[in-house]
Amino acid sequence: MLDAIRWDTDLIRRYDLAGPRYTSYPTAVQFNSQVGTFDLFHALRESRKALRPLSLYVHVPFCANICYYCACNKVITKDRGRALPYLQRLEQEIQLIACHLDPNQKVEQLHFGGGTPTFLSHDELRQLMAQLRKHFNLLDDDSGDYGIEIDPREADWSTMGLLRELGFNRVSIGLQDLDPAVQRAVNRLQSLEETRAVIEAARTLQFRSINIDLIYGLPKQTAESFARTVDEVINLQPDRLSVFNYAHLPERFMPQRRINSSDLPAAAEKLNMLQRTIEQLTAAGYRYIGMDHFALPDDELAIAQEESTLQRNFQGYTTHGHCDLIGLGVSAISQIGDLYCQNSSDLNQYQNTLASAQPGTSRGLLCNQDDRLRRAVIQQLICTFSLAFAQIEQAFNIDFRGYFSELWPQLQAMAEDGLIELDSEKIVVLPAGRLLVRSVCMVFDAYLEQQNRQRFSRVI
Repeated sequence: MLDAIRWDTDLIRRYDLAGPRYTSYPTAVQFNSQVGTFDLFHALRESRKALRPLSLYVHVPFCANICYYCACNKVITKDRGRALPYLQRLEQEIQLIACHLDPNQKVEQLHFGGGTPTFLSHDELRQLMAQLRKHFNLLDDDSGDYGIEIDPREADWSTMGLLRELGFNRVSIGLQDLDPAVQRAVNRLQSLEETRAVIEAARTLQFRSINIDLIYGLPKQTAESFARTVDEVINLQPDRLSVFNYAHLPERFMPQRRINSSDLPAAAEKLNMLQRTIEQLTAAGYRYIGMDHFALPDDELAIAQEESTLQRNFQGYTTHGHCDLIGLGVSAISQIGDLYCQNSSDLNQYQNTLASAQPGTSRGLLCNQDDRLRRAVIQQLICTFSLAFAQIEQAFNIDFRGYFSELWPQLQAMAEDGLIELDSEKIVVLPAGRLLVRSVCMVFDAYLEQQNRQRFSRVI
């Protein structure tokens, strides 16, 4: 079975390195300021000519309260009025981008992230969705994957009803941990009852999918306390689960400086947490999709992985990797054909740029042939845990063994260690290596040696 995992502590300790999560290749670390508005408009024109379907990502940066672990692009404020000028610029961006696309390009996927999207009032959410529907071809038959991130402390039954009315059919719920001591240590007090109420509303209103986010490695966590959280979450029966490894990088993310380092669990305790979580979820019928993600067997991600059609982009694992991804809002990233581009991460700069009728693009990257080849290799490994050389050779007109001859000794070492199976035709990531698939992908990353590994989280 695809989801089989074999826990090998020795292998994990040797290959648990810091490295990218490969929501893209090349990664956002490689983005540069040479890419700008001209490149964006050219890519949009190509998308329009090819009539490629679309995936929209909308970033809402506002939160009423700060969570100390958070590494997202966010604005902490109690002033709900802060959202109005931002939404005005966001609507300008929607109009500016949409006029370069064809009205027949269907939006198969939509996702609101943050921040806390439900920071917006009901009227603001209505207005924003009305603008998106006016300028993009959103589906009206509930066949699209339209998701939104929910903070249960910011949502109630009426909120969930509004979201369903507006066309959302998937919700992703931040939970992280249910233990009160952990919640106090990260400044996120959220009861099981609040979370359950939102999930019950979503089910009653026939949302198609519910995802819950958990984090292991937070201050005050123990293997026992986290196992209790996982048991409670299993009882809630989400369709998908994301179980993230907390990366403590206080030099990069200021809120993390409020976390007492001495309260963080030791590396061995974190491994114990992950091992127990995998055992609990597997026993409950969840399949390991890869890269912290689990899903029930009848979930679209699990089915796509079985059928080798699963893909990965800036929204994580997806069944819509064939779509051009349009990022809207501060810090949002687009992937249009071979172009990656990102809006400014500074709220004022983003708003000022759009005030002058220019897109918020501040940096990006145009993939070359080597980037495309390695992206295909990494995508296959991270989504299906296997790679047939012939498929890559045919697509890129290369001899795989010859092209990657310098990497062969590293791959052979991984094969000898039991991480992968390697022969003249393929790579198969073995059950003991699936938790470490990022380490296998890192072998094919041409940029990694030039990068500061401290920018990345560890694999486990």
